[in-house]
Amino acid sequence: MAYEKAVSKIESFAFRFRILIILAFAAVTIFMGYMATHTRIEAGFQKMVPLQHPYMQTYVKYRSEFGGANRILVSLYQKKGDMFNKTFFNELQEVTNAVFFIPGVERGHVKSIFTPNVRYVEVTEQGLKGGNVIPSNFSPSEQGFDHVRQNIIKSGQIGRLVTNDFHGAMVQAELLDRNPDTGKKIDYIKIAHELRHIREKYQTPNIRIHIIGFAMETGDIADATGAVMRFFAISFLVTALLLYLYSGSFKLTVLPLTTSATAVLWMFGILNLLGYAIDPMSILVPFLIFAIGVSHGVQMINGWMQDILEAGHTGLDAARGAFRRLLVPGSTALITDTLGFATIVLINIKMIQDTALIATIGVATIVLTNLFLLPLLLSFTKMRNLELFRERQRRRNDFGDRIWRRLSALTDRGPAVVALLIAVALLGFGLVEGQQVKIGDQKPGVPELRENSQYNKDARAIVDHYAIGVDVLTIYGKSAKNACTNFHVMDNIDRFSWRMENTPGVQSVVSLPLMARNVNAQYHEGLPAYDMLPRNNYVLAQSIYPIDTSSGLLNNSCNVMPVYVYLTDHKASTIDTVVNAAKRLRKDYAIQVASQGTKAGGKSDQGKDGSGGLKGSSKKMPLHFELAGGSVGVMAATNDVISAAQFPIQMWIWGAVIFLTLLTFRSLRSSLCVLLPLALVSTLAYAVMALMNIGLKVSTLPVAALGVGIGVDYGIYIFSMFQAYIEDGQDMRTAYYNALRTTGKAVLFTGLTLAVGVCTWLFSSLKFQADMGVMLAYMFVVNMLGAILLLPAVAHFLVNPEKMRAKAQARRV
Repeated sequence: MAYEKAVSKIESFAFRFRILIILAFAAVTIFMGYMATHTRIEAGFQKMVPLQHPYMQTYVKYRSEFGGANRILVSLYQKKGDMFNKTFFNELQEVTNAVFFIPGVERGHVKSIFTPNVRYVEVTEQGLKGGNVIPSNFSPSEQGFDHVRQNIIKSGQIGRLVTNDFHGAMVQAELLDRNPDTGKKIDYIKIAHELRHIREKYQTPNIRIHIIGFAMETGDIADATGAVMRFFAISFLVTALLLYLYSGSFKLTVLPLTTSATAVLWMFGILNLLGYAIDPMSILVPFLIFAIGVSHGVQMINGWMQDILEAGHTGLDAARGAFRRLLVPGSTALITDTLGFATIVLINIKMIQDTALIATIGVATIVLTNLFLLPLLLSFTKMRNLELFRERQRRRNDFGDRIWRRLSALTDRGPAVVALLIAVALLGFGLVEGQQVKIGDQKPGVPELRENSQYNKDARAIVDHYAIGVDVLTIYGKSAKNACTNFHVMDNIDRFSWRMENTPGVQSVVSLPLMARNVNAQYHEGLPAYDMLPRNNYVLAQSIYPIDTSSGLLNNSCNVMPVYVYLTDHKASTIDTVVNAAKRLRKDYAIQVASQGTKAGGKSDQGKDGSGGLKGSSKKMPLHFELAGGSVGVMAATNDVISAAQFPIQMWIWGAVIFLTLLTFRSLRSSLCVLLPLALVSTLAYAVMALMNIGLKVSTLPVAALGVGIGVDYGIYIFSMFQAYIEDGQDMRTAYYNALRTTGKAVLFTGLTLAVGVCTWLFSSLKFQADMGVMLAYMFVVNMLGAILLLPAVAHFLVNPEKMRAKAQARRV
């Protein structure tokens, strides 16, 4: 065949110039190693955001006026006594200044009771009176603290910037995308270190400081990368030890580890040449590349050892034989892996696209290092005592033969039927349980970190002490100019806000109508009966006037009025509930100009003067609600994008797998022998995620996609040898027995070894790494079991040995 001739030519060329090719590999590796030393860890908020999503377009449109979702919250909480003392106020002021001067902070949006954009308003006998919550003549006396306490109450900041029990206060800040002084992207890890320095400097036994925000989360994850690397080192050592026990040779242990590590080194070097950095959320990708490399390297080592043992070949001949047999199935498997990762680019989130690029480059380098470089290095490998080596390998093979003979019975009808019935039962379980997988986070706090991590403790403390929570959904009520003095617009926003506040999962709601009602009540000596919106536009304007645009409740044109919905947590179920309620209610409370005499819901609201109330009341203006800003708006948009792309990605991955297996085996029946076990394992993977409460999100989707690639590697290798033995005239049971003795044992070893290595991740301080350790262990082991146990059962019903041999004979002719 054409591809066999092509393989023969490639083999001849590679081994003829093997010394030059190895030297070229060495030169490239040195260069890539140098480039890899410049690897940067770099996070970016916008990389996590699907900017093309309608929510994010709305978010970007209003970000300059009302701030974004990239916030920092620094809370000071006094354990004993309230906050009204000199020590606490001094620390709060110094922390406010420290946050204000952090590079990358949008200084106009820094808020605390010490900043001039936090004001109070009150009604006196002389009229309206207002000012800064902390007056310019403040002195830390009992009278001064009492005055500030009254100002805080008047400002409406209780539960927002000041705790409900007056034991603490908060500094809020927004981060820019770039440092305005340098024009460079802001360094989130550096900002996290500065925030941590603030905690270390100002925290005392009585005053605790809690800090949350994307920058702090990123910094905590990045700081954990040292521990991540230690666990990678442990995984490497475990793999090396087991590989030595498997091969019985130090040389055969070092070679596949070296070529797999070379692939990772090349990956980092190429990324630096392309100007890319590693995101902390992509930190597991290098190990995945190393694991895939080890898997293919073990196959090459195993093929070489079989030729040394059974055919009595020299190291060179054995290397050529292994290269010739494994180049096509190995390349097919790696190309499938590459396409699997490449399809993730369909998700329009830069973080996922960067991860896909990193993984794609890494897998592509394995083709060169483990399918070309490794056999060339093996051609120079000589065993010091060849006879002793052969004797040890024979003893290992004799021990495994008992297992392989029993497993080869799966090609018989009885065992095959039992295996398929078990597979059908598991498939049913996977289909049912897999439906429970949610898009997004499944737990409160930051799921990438342990529940008892400092960040998640800080998040819980802020939720407990403030009414606003840490997860906010911003919904923008947009109307015509000066609409904030229009009763109909304000009333509908108020009703919308009330309905949102009573939605399950909502902690509190802040909006302009709520503040205007409070001001109106103050005009009437605080009487509860006047906690309402005036219908007269002049009176309403009087209630709006004291509320400054710095409050974030309205803009200069008075035509956009955000509604801030604070959630109890950001679990996917909570976000779905609240966002769906907002979608439904925004239709109910929108106002169309064409229907001036009709309120939302169809009830007439016009008075005799046609204005809907007293004379002097405002005419109706259009109103619609736009979703969404805030941290929850970003999460909702991200969840939408992943949910929409999930099915197309699976179709592209499976399309690539089906196409390449058909191209390799040139038979639908043969391809199904590889694909059906893979489909079962992939289905069960989603069931495992559901059982472990792991959501499908930016950080987990690439690992979920990896399962298909690992499974197809195992299946292609085993079935290739199985088919080769059948074509040589062996019956199915004997052919499968020999396939297990050669390729199958390498698959078994690889699956178990890599699973043991990643199981050490369970002890990582990163919850994300621990969860992915479980998922990868599942994929390594269950894909291996599917390829070894289910593939022969499927083959019993689909493979016709006579036809397979006839086709092989026709190709040779």
